[in-house]
Amino acid sequence: MIPVLMPTFKRADLAFERGEGAWLFAADGRRFLDFGAGIAVSSLGHAHPGLIAAIAEQAGRVMHVSNLYRIPQAEELAAKLVAHSFADSVFFCNSGAEANEGMVKMIRRDQAMRGHPERTRIICCDGAFHGRTLAMLAATGNPAYLEGFGEPVPGFDHVPFNNLNTLRAAITPETAGIMVEPVQGESGIKVADRHFMQGLRQVCDEFGLVLGFDEVQTGMGRTGRLFAHEWYDVKPDIISVAKGIAGGFPMGAILATEEVASHMTPGTHGTTFGGNPLACAAGNVVMDELLSPGFMEHVRRTGEALGGMLEQLVRDWPEVFSDARGIGLMRGLRCVPPLADVMQAALHEGLLAVSAGDNVLRLVPPLIVTEDECRDACARLARAAAALADKAGGMAA
Repeated sequence: MIPVLMPTFKRADLAFERGEGAWLFAADGRRFLDFGAGIAVSSLGHAHPGLIAAIAEQAGRVMHVSNLYRIPQAEELAAKLVAHSFADSVFFCNSGAEANEGMVKMIRRDQAMRGHPERTRIICCDGAFHGRTLAMLAATGNPAYLEGFGEPVPGFDHVPFNNLNTLRAAITPETAGIMVEPVQGESGIKVADRHFMQGLRQVCDEFGLVLGFDEVQTGMGRTGRLFAHEWYDVKPDIISVAKGIAGGFPMGAILATEEVASHMTPGTHGTTFGGNPLACAAGNVVMDELLSPGFMEHVRRTGEALGGMLEQLVRDWPEVFSDARGIGLMRGLRCVPPLADVMQAALHEGLLAVSAGDNVLRLVPPLIVTEDECRDACARLARAAAALADKAGGMAA
């Protein structure tokens, strides 16, 4: 008999009743160090007092009015995002997939309004993950995600990640733009190299293409800068963000230059829930925290320390971990045993993490995590590795 919740997830047999900072507490009393953060969403951790207060206060006033009216909270948040980014204008939505869908629409619209309606195709990278809508499944290009959903939505071409020569060769008269993640999270925490990222800007300028970055996971401080593309000194034309933007409240956004955004006139795009007062009240708290003195330095410092600890784990347990990857607080450990076994061993030690491709254990803790908590997490991983090594040794014997 099918469960009342559709079985689209392999859920762990855990239910959490409360959280505090980087910790979650299960209904049965067990305490877990959360290095999954709801898949890089709970950017300020659990039960952040400022976030709680802002959401409660706004909920007591007005939660939703629709975009038929002005929303001061959205105007305030958009102004902050514009002031601290390349962008001139912002569109708020509800999720990362929606933000990516909107980004593709805006890229195509920009080309059409500049006299190139034939330019509709978007170049994406192998190993990408852009969302679960039909169009974003096609943009992702993973056959496993596409199976059973009919013909893929046309308009997307794929090239190897970090291969600029192949990307240049894929450009046709129908190419409208490029959509790339600065760090591929879903496929195994694969970081774009500097030559590739800077080359993307040069290619787009040369061919008149729109440069879009999917910063759904990498944005909002995850890598130690507000947006990951800042590490490469590259200015995009448009980006998508979501996940950590409102600390756990569902929200997404598209940030664009005036040249791209100016074509989005009334009726060209819309949303019922996007950017409502409650979501933007949460988003303003997150943004204010990210911009507060020392916060980004904390993410960079803690992320660098975590990276060093993970590299030590690889040296100490080469039979379990083969590689440490990532930047800031977006990290991964490539595993030798099956990833499911490593995740189960980590869970047994009270550590929550997220799976990724290439047999990689994804570690994306709340941005407020401390170095001591990172040491604690790595100690738990070391105990998990010891258990796995003992088990492997026992089986070999």
